[in-house]
Amino acid sequence: MTDLYRLPDHRARRRVVSFNRQELTRLLNLYSLRVASGEWRDYAIDFRPGMAIFSIFRHTAEQPLFAIAKVPGSGGNGGGYMVYNGPRKLAHGDSLEDVLSVFDRKLRLLLS
Repeated sequence: MTDLYRLPDHRARRRVVSFNRQELTRLLNLYSLRVASGEWRDYAIDFRPGMAIFSIFRHTAEQPLFAIAKVPGSGGNGGGYMVYNGPRKLAHGDSLEDVLSVFDRKLRLLLS
């Protein structure tokens, strides 16, 4: 027997997470300052199931230096933000400003 799915019901369950205009403005302001100083050169925005990710690259063909993720909270909760350097979580907080403060500490790429 075949199961029938109503498309409007399926779309309602799938929750798309994205950055709003203020968040994107804040991320791009930080990015432009670091581009001007020569530290960063490229970025990407990804939308995965349940999260939006702003990735920052030194070189386009490499892995991202940093990834800033937005994840929604459960039950209408505000959710949270995280900053990653590869697999390491550098910051976690309820607001974008909280997690972006990690970049105020003058994080630099160390080449070994």
